[in-house]
Amino acid sequence: MLDTVFQNKKALITGGLGFIGSNLARRLIDLGAEVLLVDSLIPEYGGNLFNIDDVRDRVRVNISDVRDEHSMRYLVQGQDYLFNLAGQTSHLDSMHDPYTDLEINCRSQLSILEACRKYNPDIQIVFASTRQLYGKPDYLPVDEKHLVRPVDVNGINKMAGEWYHILYNNVYGIRACALRLTNTYGPRMRVKDARQTFLGIWVRLLVEEKPFEVWGGEQLRDFTYVDDAVDALLLAATHPDAKGQVFNLGGDRVVSLKETADLLIEANGGGEYVIREFPAERKRIDIGDYYCDDRLIRSMLGWEPKVPLQEGLARTIAYYRQHLDRYL
Repeated sequence: MLDTVFQNKKALITGGLGFIGSNLARRLIDLGAEVLLVDSLIPEYGGNLFNIDDVRDRVRVNISDVRDEHSMRYLVQGQDYLFNLAGQTSHLDSMHDPYTDLEINCRSQLSILEACRKYNPDIQIVFASTRQLYGKPDYLPVDEKHLVRPVDVNGINKMAGEWYHILYNNVYGIRACALRLTNTYGPRMRVKDARQTFLGIWVRLLVEEKPFEVWGGEQLRDFTYVDDAVDALLLAATHPDAKGQVFNLGGDRVVSLKETADLLIEANGGGEYVIREFPAERKRIDIGDYYCDDRLIRSMLGWEPKVPLQEGLARTIAYYRQHLDRYL
């Protein structure tokens, strides 16, 4: 289905120099799309020009901030698809600096949608949301009907950003849907700190032959390899039934943090970790166990994860063994 649908189509990716955006860009190029990447390259937010080093001649890049209404008004014009991935992802940063998180994850989303409504109402939008909206689960696995009850500022603002997209779909006919991503991992993820995912720190320290810390260890999680997340984004952009929908994204298995650490060490061929208590400032916003029920996207869009966790971890480690210096 995807083989021809993006041929000669124009696709805009906000956060396009980041982890998921750069992996998505590669796939869109291979599918024949004209790709425009928008990224602020603010150091804390994960954009990295090396992420597109091997395809830089096949994409257009605009260094711009989604908070700049005038830029976004211009950039959305003429685009067939908008993959809206730009965001502030750090839960801790959102608690220390809530106003910046509000600007990026909430207000900017509204101004992007207004630009689409006024200047490109035929665009198709996929918004990258987060499982953080659910907060501490009432039941497992968590389906899309679960109460949304964020435990941090980031979750509240992402929730508002997500619902602006659904509102504009329902009221103005701007075709939009949202994917609630879980722990997405793989090549090009941020590894110099935990702003994007704790797994990045684990991978970096393993490659550096240093022990890493596992906080708690018994918490259950699901992980999505980045190629599988890209598949979901492409299906959501093109499937007629996706309009106005919110979809959970999961992985191929449910696994504890300690098991994840063991799998990572196995994939690496060695290494060590230390089990620690949760730091106090993290404990306040920890959600305990989380894994999702993603039957909706499987049944409606035909998506399913193809990369097993063990294989995904091995691919990730191999990438950073080769390129770690570009991510520090």
